[in-house]
Amino acid sequence: MVLDDDPTGTQTVHNVPVLTTWEPSELERALREPGPCFFILTNSRAYPPDRACRINREIGAHLSQAARNVGRSAVVVSRGDSTLRGHYPAETDALAEGLGVAWDGTLIIPAFFAGGRITIGDVHYVADVDRDTLTPVGETEFARDKSFGYCSSNLRAWVEEKTRGRVSAADVLSISIEDLRVSGAPHVAQKLLAHPRGGVVIVNVENPADLAILTQALAVTEREGRRYLFRTAADFVSAYAGISKRPLLAPEELRGSGCASGGLVVAGSYVGKTSAQLEALARICPTIERIEVSVDALLSVGQRPQEIARCSNLVDERISAGRSVTLFTSRSLAVGRDANENLSIGETVSSSLVNIVRNLRTRPRWLIAKGGITSSDLATDALGIRSATVMGQAVPGVPVWLPGDESKWPGLPYIIFPGNVGGVETLARLVEMLEK
Repeated sequence: MVLDDDPTGTQTVHNVPVLTTWEPSELERALREPGPCFFILTNSRAYPPDRACRINREIGAHLSQAARNVGRSAVVVSRGDSTLRGHYPAETDALAEGLGVAWDGTLIIPAFFAGGRITIGDVHYVADVDRDTLTPVGETEFARDKSFGYCSSNLRAWVEEKTRGRVSAADVLSISIEDLRVSGAPHVAQKLLAHPRGGVVIVNVENPADLAILTQALAVTEREGRRYLFRTAADFVSAYAGISKRPLLAPEELRGSGCASGGLVVAGSYVGKTSAQLEALARICPTIERIEVSVDALLSVGQRPQEIARCSNLVDERISAGRSVTLFTSRSLAVGRDANENLSIGETVSSSLVNIVRNLRTRPRWLIAKGGITSSDLATDALGIRSATVMGQAVPGVPVWLPGDESKWPGLPYIIFPGNVGGVETLARLVEMLEK
């Protein structure tokens, strides 16, 4: 079972169910299904730490009860951002408390290959696919995040930093690439078995073959009765669950059938890559109309309703006439006085985008949500998705959901485009394909 702190964690799987609720009856139903895994969308990255912890604690308790009722055990993965933003270790601590199990350790594996996130020599890197360069993650904009910032690129030091010294870097076990490739799975298994129970392990990973060796080692430790919690990015999930790759989805699989309206991109992400991709979309696809949502207006209690109504009416007018639209927040980032205020600003902006989409009367021909929190809030609050199936990927690292019949637009594929995935032109090329 994968707790996903935003919907982008489904970017390496297909034919897998996603739940946006975690009532015990829903978890029991999911545990009875024959598939290798299922996801629960928590959207916890959008919330302050206390709320994120309550969610994880509650899900852990519900899962523990559901597993007992069904008579089936489950491995639990806390899927976090591959650029290390998120509530670690608060979420894994709360999850372990809710599950009520003495875990043998926590494995941290933030590798995500489609996004160029790899770990070598204990240092986690972010690749720039346009420039073909690797940058230590602590030197990127992600480390300067107003809510989840950090200093360390070395994952062992990062664990010490995030745990505020509770776990020292010296006590973090490192599984090196040499351990995986030269010594092999039996050696890795022995390193894990020899590590003190309850400890933290970081895993260096550069390609899918490294993850394959790790999963073989984990099979050995599990036969010895060891149980681990995992804090990982998306690629570990498909490797561990044995989900093979499938071809990218075809354009006809990404559009709603029998619909003559225009398509819609909704962008709320503020990372630099998203802004560059929006500029490229305007340049490469000039016929896509741009509707800018004023963040200043959204943050004014008096102006917010009018701005939401203005944007909803404009989008409806355009897509009902068969013209595709990019709805995007103004690009200057509003900054609060502290991390909680920054999260509150983000919640106000995201809830406003939700209201704009919820108010639409016209179903778009295709739909792209840009950004993790944006796509999560649109899924649950604007589209009313309670369950979905991951169809596959539109482009590498961009998952597509088929929502359940309860949603606002049943049968319309929901394209979830992470804020920090792809090259500068990837979004534009995807829209070009959808428009043909």
